[in-house]
Amino acid sequence: MPAEWEPHEATWIAWPHNRSDWPGKFEAIPWIYAEIVRHLARVERVNILVNDEPAEAKAREILVRSHVVPAKAATPGKPAGNIHFFRIPTNRGWTRDYGPIFLCRDSRKGGLPAVAAAVWRFNAWAKYSDWKLDTLAGADIATRLRIPAWQPELRVDGEMQRIVLEGGSIDVNGRGTLITTEECLLSEVQQRNPGLSREHLEEIFADYLGIEKVIWLERGIAGDDTHGHVDDITRFVGPRTVVTAYEPDPDDTNHEPLSENFRWLKKSTDQSGKSLKVFKLPMPKPVYFEGQRLPASYANFYIANKLVLVPVFGDANDRTALDTLAELFPEREVVGIYCRDFIWGLGALHCMTQQQPAG
Repeated sequence: MPAEWEPHEATWIAWPHNRSDWPGKFEAIPWIYAEIVRHLARVERVNILVNDEPAEAKAREILVRSHVVPAKAATPGKPAGNIHFFRIPTNRGWTRDYGPIFLCRDSRKGGLPAVAAAVWRFNAWAKYSDWKLDTLAGADIATRLRIPAWQPELRVDGEMQRIVLEGGSIDVNGRGTLITTEECLLSEVQQRNPGLSREHLEEIFADYLGIEKVIWLERGIAGDDTHGHVDDITRFVGPRTVVTAYEPDPDDTNHEPLSENFRWLKKSTDQSGKSLKVFKLPMPKPVYFEGQRLPASYANFYIANKLVLVPVFGDANDRTALDTLAELFPEREVVGIYCRDFIWGLGALHCMTQQQPAG
């Protein structure tokens, strides 16, 4: 599995349509998507999943009205510049978690296709009942691209078991090291892969993603609907460099788990036994809506070709987060995307995107 900063062929997203993900705020969400597509289409191809022709027509209308594409691109069925539509039905728009995880050929091992995919089972974070379309989308994407695809499985207690894994639960450095959380993949609460141990999961990561070293953090942030996805807290920004969310206020619920993650990362090493360089990324002040704390985090950024999109929340720490990432990505433009409404869907920029590596 290559690192996210390596060259992309495309970014995959799914046009938003599930109003229950943003109750009372859905009307604003397609316009936020249009702004995200506007930036991404400047630097790489954008592949958009839509449920059907009317959904495609509506998405195109919003992109035209937002001046992302010209008016002549309003007719469904054809590419709109760097933007391509795929009629693949979904339940939700979080392609990071149900889309395929793309793989690149190891240059040391000839004879393999340049790009392939691992298509994992998806069960809506073991929380929702409407996931039947999402769990099929990954294989459909691989079929449309005509690339090899594997469905990861493991024999447990004498029976083959397909593995549930969301892309937001892992992050990699492209050299063989993966970061995840025990809360998401090992706790009894998560109900993703009953009976699988830490050793089982590390075997799966090695077999299907080429992982040599797994760094297990403990917990994610408050308000996270996914039981501790790592893309809300800790991200690789270089082969040996990570940024990790940090909350200095001892009275904040996030202070203890994020402090522990920071201490653990400072002691951790990569696949070659070399220490990591660890940078702190601030947290915004808590974001609430209708009495619910939301998983607002700057760590849910997305790395595209020549570009980094970062969620911002109208908070004093927005500038600090943008400056920190700009220093770590000196050759990329760092752009803030306002996500205070978007985060009501309990996800942000990384959750809604899935990179397809060049190959």
